[in-house]
Amino acid sequence: ERNILAKVNPRNREWAADALKAVFAMESRDKALEKAESVAKELETRKLREAAKCLREGISETTTYLLDDYPREHRRRIRTNNMIERLNREIRRRTRVVGSFPDGRSALMLVCARVRYVTSNEWSTRRYLDMSRLGESVPVAN
Repeated sequence: ERNILAKVNPRNREWAADALKAVFAMESRDKALEKAESVAKELETRKLREAAKCLREGISETTTYLLDDYPREHRRRIRTNNMIERLNREIRRRTRVVGSFPDGRSALMLVCARVRYVTSNEWSTRRYLDMSRLGESVPVAN
């Protein structure tokens, strides 16, 4: 969404943001792709060809979470990048305290230690995705 909205002029940005939200709110991938194509056509009529091109190029990758292989309960969490952002915030929080590192290796060691701690403690006690819902599709995917 950000990449497309960066190519939209401020006058049309609110409309484009609402249209893109409608695309990603669809229940199925086929409907999302159809809606994306209609939004791309409307972008072209509003003389926003670069935004329409960006939408057409990226829509198949960004609607992967709508595939039937994933349970509906997982879709919202797969769609967002909250886990990655949370981990990045934790790394920034720890590296800001140090200020400056003597070399790149010491920074890497601190980051790796923090990632190890977060994944072993926080992520092992809470369940972000209930993998039991995947059922038979997990062995097939492997």
